[in-house]
Amino acid sequence: MESWLDLSVPVVTGMPVYPGDPQVEVERALRVATDGVNVLALHLGSQSGTHVDAPYHVDSAWPALDALPLERFAGPAVVADVRGLPARTPITPGLLAPALSLLRLRPGAILLVATGWSAYWGTDAYLAHPWLTPEAMEAVVGASVRTVGVDALSVDPTGDPDLPAHRVLCGVGGVIAENLTALDRVAAAQTAGRPVDVFLFPLHLPGADGAPVRAVARVGTAARA
Repeated sequence: MESWLDLSVPVVTGMPVYPGDPQVEVERALRVATDGVNVLALHLGSQSGTHVDAPYHVDSAWPALDALPLERFAGPAVVADVRGLPARTPITPGLLAPALSLLRLRPGAILLVATGWSAYWGTDAYLAHPWLTPEAMEAVVGASVRTVGVDALSVDPTGDPDLPAHRVLCGVGGVIAENLTALDRVAAAQTAGRPVDVFLFPLHLPGADGAPVRAVARVGTAARA
């Protein structure tokens, strides 16, 4: 039977954000008892929670979110399972090699990098995630991948102002999804030979650097041809 997985963190007041980003606040604006309807008021940054980065996020001359084709945000998923790495470990091309082999056979595929770091969501340890080297991201681009997702705060070391891995992928019009969760379940589906499609559609924010997404995966029953 086909199944669906939620790969998104919940959006709540006080949730973790990238250092320096706007804090998230969610509160009741209207109530049925007094106003006839329930409505929430939201205050959050474009990079809050599970979100995608457009190239514009790192270079004002590169495409903004609404300039990207919709196919950037959906496709068959390939998981690079690098769980078990120590804190702040660089993810090299060699660690991605098995996934890269699969990606070359699946045009339009989305790479999901499962670090296991979503287990630390809401703790200080979440900032000490593994990260992709520029060489690793160049290998990803070389495999014709234009969308990469990770279950960590960033594909670069948190606090690195140069964002080199971002620049490699965004420089070819790619997008990055961050703060994913439940990638262990996607990895298990891949190991079992079940096809997985992932959907990362963002809010339609004209001229934006990125936007929150409701990331989901659809897991099929039979092996993908």
